[in-house]
Amino acid sequence: MITVTEVTATAGTLKRLSDEGVSIWLDDLSRKRIESGNLAELIDTKNVVGVTTNPSIFQAAIGSGEGYEEQLADLAVRKVTVEEAVRMMTTADVRAAADILRPVHEATGGRDGRVSIEVDPRLAHHTAATIAEAKQLSWLVDRSNVMIKIPATKAGLPAITEVIGAGISVNVTLIFSLERYREVMDAYLAGLEKAQAAGIDLATIHSVASFFVSRVDSEIDKRLTALATDEALALKGKAALANARLAYQAYEEVFAGDRWTVLAGAGANKQRPLWASTGVKDPSYKDTLYVDELVAPGTVNTMPEATLNATADHGDIHGDTVTGGYAQARADLDAVERLGISYDTVVKQLEDEGVAKFEVAWQDLLDAVAKSLSGKGVDGE
Repeated sequence: MITVTEVTATAGTLKRLSDEGVSIWLDDLSRKRIESGNLAELIDTKNVVGVTTNPSIFQAAIGSGEGYEEQLADLAVRKVTVEEAVRMMTTADVRAAADILRPVHEATGGRDGRVSIEVDPRLAHHTAATIAEAKQLSWLVDRSNVMIKIPATKAGLPAITEVIGAGISVNVTLIFSLERYREVMDAYLAGLEKAQAAGIDLATIHSVASFFVSRVDSEIDKRLTALATDEALALKGKAALANARLAYQAYEEVFAGDRWTVLAGAGANKQRPLWASTGVKDPSYKDTLYVDELVAPGTVNTMPEATLNATADHGDIHGDTVTGGYAQARADLDAVERLGISYDTVVKQLEDEGVAKFEVAWQDLLDAVAKSLSGKGVDGE
């Protein structure tokens, strides 16, 4: 039982974050979280206004089996394929979460109250299949506050345009580089133009661009540590924030341009930057680093529950910590590059690894569900 005093204490910091224009989304979902009332509680007490999922999250949730037994038994009786079973379970969770967040969605005019679900990660390099999967997922979930996650691979870019052009809201995921982020924003604008030409109300389309943070520090810090010079070690923990801040600068530029002005006049919504991978990987860093230092209006920060709780407990929210830091951000990335650490190489590696990790998690999920179906006397294949 949460007391009023506890709610007030934890909500203070999170409310300040929200008041600064940062939407707090939870980077997790499970049947247990839904049915126990925990998700509704986080909305009520911790300013959570959205939910993101990914293959790893579903693998952890469904792989545990907790809360899925009855549905698994029903699916087994129907002799569905493993892939169909997985989609039935994941879309059921997303649909239920979307219903819980419906009041937030309505109160914010569609801006928040969003739940994201990802296309099959094995399709990351296949444009046509990604488009088809995105449309299918939108139809399966059948909620106006769902966002379909499409990876920002080269093949994903035209898929983003087509799916947005069909009037479907999109969460673009696995963005690591500034160049790719600009391509993502361009793909979004092209999609809006396509939707407008088709007579779709642009006000109904929303999008976020998930720019990954902590993984950048993890990889670049590893390389800085290997160099072991004072100059290199002094740059540890700076690259990820610098990268994200320069991404926000790019966002400001694109959404102040003439192309955007025309679309805004037709009722279009900006594609908000979403800070993803905000759980700190290095225990020597403050556990709220990627929250405290990435406060800017019109952004989303999707947090694992541990980071959400840490921010509520001891986050340091002291106004905008992004827009005044562009020159320093550029200087920090340039300093890393001068040490022989190639930015382009790092971000390409991180994109490849990100896709591969989700593919592995998806396959692990398929394997776990296949085992569960088989255990109920059904082949599952």
